[in-house]
Amino acid sequence: MRLTVFWQRMADYFGETYADSFARDHVMSELGGRTVHQALDAGWSAKEVWRGVCTALDIPQDKR
Repeated sequence: MRLTVFWQRMADYFGETYADSFARDHVMSELGGRTVHQALDAGWSAKEVWRGVCTALDIPQDKR
C-alpha cells in the first residue's frame, strides 16, 4: 500500500481534519504502543499500520 492510499483511507474513515489528529495522538497497542506517525517513522509499512488501525478500531470489512 502506498502512503498516499493510506492517508486517503484515514481521511475517508476519520474525516480530513481528524485523521491527522488521530494519527498524532492515539497510541495503539496494535502498533507496539505507538501512534500512527511513530509507527510509520519507525519503519512500519503503511499496510501494517492500516491493519493495526483497523484492528484497534474494529473498522468494518467494507471500509478496510
